[in-house]
Amino acid sequence: MLAYVFWHWRRPETVAEEYERRQRAFHAALAAAPAPGFLRSFSVGLSGAPWAAGGGDVYEDWYLVQDFGALGALNEAAVSASRTAPHDAAAAVASGGAGGLYRLRGGAALNAPGYAHWFGKPDGLSYGELFARLAPMLDQGSAGLWMRQMVLGPGREFCLHTATRVSLPAPFDALVLPLRPAWPALDDRGRAPAP
Repeated sequence: MLAYVFWHWRRPETVAEEYERRQRAFHAALAAAPAPGFLRSFSVGLSGAPWAAGGGDVYEDWYLVQDFGALGALNEAAVSASRTAPHDAAAAVASGGAGGLYRLRGGAALNAPGYAHWFGKPDGLSYGELFARLAPMLDQGSAGLWMRQMVLGPGREFCLHTATRVSLPAPFDALVLPLRPAWPALDDRGRAPAP
């Protein structure tokens, strides 16, 4: 599974509620008429990511697809047919953005992660050792480990999504960012409301 990750932020004159409404309309249009190989998307609000808007308030969209072929189909579908108007309306109020490409390397793709733990591979640690050290956490099914692909994107090499904040074993040094669900909207119990 791959994820196209898109960080974006609103124009100063656009209020957050209007910005989020337009973003949700685009995600809903994509879900209603998905591209081949598109699995789902979610969006979170956050701050403190130095690679997006200088660490200010941003949104982080995750578009999950089956493979690289599906990524191309998503690229075409996002700006065509019934998705054109919602895409253009959302883009019109965005001030900037940056994208990255990640692959799920262990655990599960969470529906609504509460925290993102961003980190690089520690010096002297092989990738095999890295995956082995994180395996106990990933085997529980309450976390998903994403790895940047082809050095595409400004974010750190790894992102560990979890429902709650966790402590990573030594020698990992993570930037931990709390996430606020923006799409789909969640109820008080952290579940997507019924349509």
